[in-house]
Amino acid sequence: MTTEPIDLDGDDDEAGVAHPLFHDAPKSVAFAKLRKRLVRQTRAALDDFGMVRPGDRWLVCLSGGKDSYALLAMLLDLKWRGLLPVDLLACNLDQAQPGFPQDVLPSFFDGIGMPYRIERQDTYSVVVSKVPAGRTYCALCSRLRRGHLYRVAREEGCQAVVLGHHREDILETFFMNLFHGGKLAAMPPKLVNDEGDLFVLRPLAYAAEDDIARFSQLMEFPIIPCDLCGSQEGLQRNQVKAMLADWERKSPGRKDVMLKALGNANPSHLLDRGLFDFAGLDLGR
Repeated sequence: MTTEPIDLDGDDDEAGVAHPLFHDAPKSVAFAKLRKRLVRQTRAALDDFGMVRPGDRWLVCLSGGKDSYALLAMLLDLKWRGLLPVDLLACNLDQAQPGFPQDVLPSFFDGIGMPYRIERQDTYSVVVSKVPAGRTYCALCSRLRRGHLYRVAREEGCQAVVLGHHREDILETFFMNLFHGGKLAAMPPKLVNDEGDLFVLRPLAYAAEDDIARFSQLMEFPIIPCDLCGSQEGLQRNQVKAMLADWERKSPGRKDVMLKALGNANPSHLLDRGLFDFAGLDLGR
């Protein structure tokens, strides 16, 4: 990818100049700055982690939540500007949750001329029947969802599955692993699946959840709430989210510092003997 600056300050949202998704976007300076920041952060993540291979086909996963709408918007914006030389296919995995509005996403995709695939698989019934009362659905739900998305990606000739996880998702996962898993691990912006045939990409890795929420609200995306995990109270992740939010309120900018720390590891100052040869240390070297 090239590194020319992105100019969103001019009148570039007229028909034929901006992607159709942005034709009715707010015209305020504040929105332009927010959009520019998210585009810049998305592009930085794509560059920093080598996500783009020209000519690849990406399966962009849309749940109907704010994060996945923002993800698609950023990718379409970059592609429209000639800065993302990949083919994009949107995909929604309809998990057969009761009351799920099946018409919302197809109508949205059709309205902006976005190629898409709707895959209906009743993982909802499986999760509800298999998970004991009082336990969280997230682990099983995510495994089932991931398996179907990988299959769809292969069927559609895609080389990457693209997800809308953002800065807070990465930090929360890190602390979940630290507090409950006994390991130092987060969500990588780029990985290869266990089978070795697909990339999993998270282009919003640098983007703040508050920015994404504000952007999606201003864009008036038709948000579809998740009634499966969203119906459960007291999730450990929610506790971690509240802790991080409290830290950020008391010390603004702390989340950015923590995210930077995840890219600045020093194995010799940790306790992992597999990463650093403590036994081999000697004086005079």
